Amino acid sequence: MSQQTDDGDELGLTSATAGTRRTTKLAVIGAGAVGSTMAYAALMRGAARSVALYDINKAKVEAEALDLGHGIQFMPMAEVVGSDDINVCADADVVMVTAGAKQKPGQSRIDLAEATISLVKKILPEVVQVAPNAIYVMVTNPVDIVTYAALQISGLPPTQLFGSGTVLDSSRLRYLIAQHTGVAVQNVHAYIAGEHGDTELPLWSSATIGGVPILDWNGLDGHVPLTGQVRDSIAREVVESAYRIIEGKGATNYAVALAGSRIIEAILKDEHRILPVSSLLQGYHGINDVCLSVPSVVGREGVGERLEVPMSADELAGLRRSAESLRAVAHRFGF
Repeated sequence: MSQQTDDGDELGLTSATAGTRRTTKLAVIGAGAVGSTMAYAALMRGAARSVALYDINKAKVEAEALDLGHGIQFMPMAEVVGSDDINVCADADVVMVTAGAKQKPGQSRIDLAEATISLVKKILPEVVQVAPNAIYVMVTNPVDIVTYAALQISGLPPTQLFGSGTVLDSSRLRYLIAQHTGVAVQNVHAYIAGEHGDTELPLWSSATIGGVPILDWNGLDGHVPLTGQVRDSIAREVVESAYRIIEGKGATNYAVALAGSRIIEAILKDEHRILPVSSLLQGYHGINDVCLSVPSVVGREGVGERLEVPMSADELAGLRRSAESLRAVAHRFGF
């Protein structure tokens, strides 16, 4: 009788048999600032054993993969390849789509929609053909519109394809709350919901610091309380921070890559982690047929239950306004 090790491998397997054991595979579409940094973050965190970069720019994608590969010695063991051949994505477990039009200073995410949707129409069916069972995460902006369009283009079920949504925005929110209150960001629990963009909103009603509701937070010594004015200032800074970063350095890439790698881990490790990803909502607080972000369970099967977190009347109205805005944009582009 064969024995099993703690990780489930049977003892006594031949090296040839062991060598065919399935490894987790991540495919990143687009080797630009976001895509290449996404691959780097996933490798550094050990999120996947195999990382494939795809881009139509052959020289660029091969150079990015080579540069990453040279650092594998200093990361958790993995393999990284880059190619302009779509087959590099074959049999991926997770596909992160980062390719799209680049956002310029002063340009809104919605302004990017037409060019990015055209690109998705061209690329996505080819990727689905070689990786039909992957979980697809759209990262390209405007992510909510692109996610909705991608569902129509690909025909994939809404559990299997969703957007990175406001995972990054929620991280920005928690960072700013931590800065204002003087506590560790890991002890702040708060979500941004709605559009990943100008109509997004913080869910203050369900936010907590160390278990204390933020609306009841009186502040620690040396730190001002989170008054309504302070909360409004934080919310504005969350929305405007991306524009500020783009104006200063041309692109946001580090934080979005780390947020993306967290989504990858939640999928590949089947964590059932609650993340505010952008997915197709049907009957959520009366919201239907639109992709936007709400706290949702993410695991190996993709996006699952959407949590109907408590919301104030103002927050619910704001979420519905965000949904109406996104639906209008989707209709403008024929979706």
